Amino acid sequence: MAKAYWVARVDITDPDAYGKYMAANAEPFAKYGARFLVRGGDFEMKEGSARQKQVVLEFKDYATAMACYESPEYQAAIEFRTDASEGDLVIVEGYDGVQPGD
Repeated sequence: MAKAYWVARVDITDPDAYGKYMAANAEPFAKYGARFLVRGGDFEMKEGSARQKQVVLEFKDYATAMACYESPEYQAAIEFRTDASEGDLVIVEGYDGVQPGD
């Protein structure tokens, strides 16, 4: 079964309010087994456009990634984020096929 990922790009406009979002998202992320692979950090934009912060979360599968987003706990956390940032979020199923060299 393929893992799934949230890929987010965020511009934070109100750091204090965004901090409340980060505190509120801890509960649903723990409940659904999310694991941060990328949470900010240095980056260099090579193509296209970027935002201030890049985030990648890993979930055990696509259904779990979707359930986390749709959960009442995460929907409550979003209330803090909407006025504190602008961003993009994609939920994508990982690739579980044959890799080159396999």
